[in-house]
Amino acid sequence: MSKEWFQNWFNSPFYHILYKQRDKEEAELFIDNLCTYLEPDKNATMLDIACGKGRHSIYLNTKGYDVTGIDLAYNSIRFAKQFENDKLHFFVHDMRRLFYINYFDFAFNLFTSFGYFETEKEHVNALKAFSKALKSDGKLILDYMNSQKIINNLVEEESKTIENINFHITRSVKNEKIVKTINFTHDDKNYAFKEEVSDFKLADFERLFSLAGLKIEKLFGDYNLNDFNPDNSDRLIFVCNKI
Repeated sequence: MSKEWFQNWFNSPFYHILYKQRDKEEAELFIDNLCTYLEPDKNATMLDIACGKGRHSIYLNTKGYDVTGIDLAYNSIRFAKQFENDKLHFFVHDMRRLFYINYFDFAFNLFTSFGYFETEKEHVNALKAFSKALKSDGKLILDYMNSQKIINNLVEEESKTIENINFHITRSVKNEKIVKTINFTHDDKNYAFKEEVSDFKLADFERLFSLAGLKIEKLFGDYNLNDFNPDNSDRLIFVCNKI
């Protein structure tokens, strides 16, 4: 059985090279703002779903919280494990599969780490797994791209040179997905990867959350937690409760 695109791309060292410029300060500002809004208890347990190399998990842990990070990419988890301590743990795990049950106070799925799957059932199953991992009064925070703004301002083609690698990137909208292709050459070998992320808008999430037993408590449009505007907001950020 062939691997799904995200298993290949997210486990590649080139993924981290292309996105190395991701802003640590912006990520920490977002976490700070979320914690101000959520007011977690000092003993709160937190799940970071699709945690990558753990930048959000590690920062939450520095605030004293008990954090568990999961990701399908073995290489990312292997990197993150060097930061483990008594209140910070990382595991290789597929978000579509049940993890813990009724254990966490908060679950985070950040930086468009959703919308990767082929079927609605897979997306609903993932959300159900998120929900089941939460205590009865737990909250899910899901941070997605604002696909409406991205499509309105779609950059169809660009090149970026990072660490002497020239990444050629194309973007298109096909079959209700935003598709990005990444082509480059390294050590005389040609590589081709792709990203396919569902064009989920607010109404889609309302339906998916309802099917998964979740209800939207609050909606934000950026990492400063301003209100959401479909045309202008950079992000689509949900705070959800278990029904």
